[in-house]
Amino acid sequence: MAKNKRERNQNPQPFLADDDSVASTKKHSKAPKHHQKQDKMISSGMSSKILKEALLQQKEIEEEASGGIAKSAFGSVEEEPNKHEEEEDIDDFGGFSETQSQFGNYEEEIDEDDEKLLEAFLSKDAGPQRTLADVIIQRIKENDANAASEKQPLPKLDDSLIDLYKGVGKFLNKYTAGKMPKAFKHIPSMQLWEDVLYLTQPENWSPNAMFQATRIFASNLGAKKAERFYRLVLLPRVRDDIRKNKRLHFALYQSLKKALYKPAAFNKGILFPLCKSGTCNLREAVIVGSVLEKVSIPMLHSSVALMKLAEMEYCGTTSYFIKLLLEKKYALPYRVVDAVVAHFMRFLEDTRIMPVIWHQSLLAFVQRYKNELLKEDKNNLRVLLETQKHKLVTPEIMRELDNSRNRGEKEDDPMLLDILFFLSGHFLFHVYECKN
Repeated sequence: MAKNKRERNQNPQPFLADDDSVASTKKHSKAPKHHQKQDKMISSGMSSKILKEALLQQKEIEEEASGGIAKSAFGSVEEEPNKHEEEEDIDDFGGFSETQSQFGNYEEEIDEDDEKLLEAFLSKDAGPQRTLADVIIQRIKENDANAASEKQPLPKLDDSLIDLYKGVGKFLNKYTAGKMPKAFKHIPSMQLWEDVLYLTQPENWSPNAMFQATRIFASNLGAKKAERFYRLVLLPRVRDDIRKNKRLHFALYQSLKKALYKPAAFNKGILFPLCKSGTCNLREAVIVGSVLEKVSIPMLHSSVALMKLAEMEYCGTTSYFIKLLLEKKYALPYRVVDAVVAHFMRFLEDTRIMPVIWHQSLLAFVQRYKNELLKEDKNNLRVLLETQKHKLVTPEIMRELDNSRNRGEKEDDPMLLDILFFLSGHFLFHVYECKN
């Protein structure tokens, strides 16, 4: 009996306190209490988020009580904010560090000699680029004779609205990361959105604020309104930053990339005004061009952009953008191909020494679209190359023209002929081996 008693007291496996499969009791089988359920449902990450939101709300309440700028910046304007809007990634912006690449990840391939040569093609009579402030001030002075003497006249809006958006502007001047003011998010839906935007003084926004504004306006404005925002706000700021720093701030570079997600607005608001200004230098072309290289553009928008650039009054850096669009290798309509041919033929009697980028853009065009050219176009281009020569590029262009078929001719694929010849020879060799 004693032996059996000792055997019953022995435990063949060690006791596992954390294992629910071993020695489960009636106490463990009971349903968990309400507070125990909450501990399992709310993770540590969720609880910290709730705590963070509570602290932010408390901070806003304290700032509203003290009558600070935050009351104007974050207060509601006309309606309650949309719940979906609060959950957008716009509110999760962490900011761009000043240690990030100020070049925007583009390779700076700017030769000083090329830059000086291209300056000869820039317009000397072009005036300063118009900004949103210029447009609004002119409009106010035309409609109000009393405001003609004021340097920064205010639009005819409610005083509380003016004070609100002046406060938003002060907030955006120092903005680095975090939520954007709710009042600012309402601007795209306003009828007088340009007047309200003018009150925030976009020329003084921080680069990170400009990026956030571009995200909001690109998402919530139609193509025409987005185009005006790009042309009157974003483009002047980008050009001003390049002129001052000889490079582009990373946040502004990302703003250009974000703007390109509305390609029609980007073309009409950034690319075309830049080239039409007649003052686009090589540095600006390289920076904006690197955005075109990195972001995929629909074929239709690229075709329209290429045709408009080809028909535009020539500025040296126009060739740079033409080359970039040609190297995307889209199947262009014949109308666009003919427009590019006409663009190059305009320089038949030009006595100026054309920059290297002009010859490179012609080479890129011939390499990609030589089989879509008419025989007459090829003959005209050969005549052009007799007057506009480059010792390295011109022979390559001539070689491409000579080794191509004309538009409409059938394609004889030499690779396909080689494969058929190889297969037929292999078959005959096999038949010969079988007979012998």
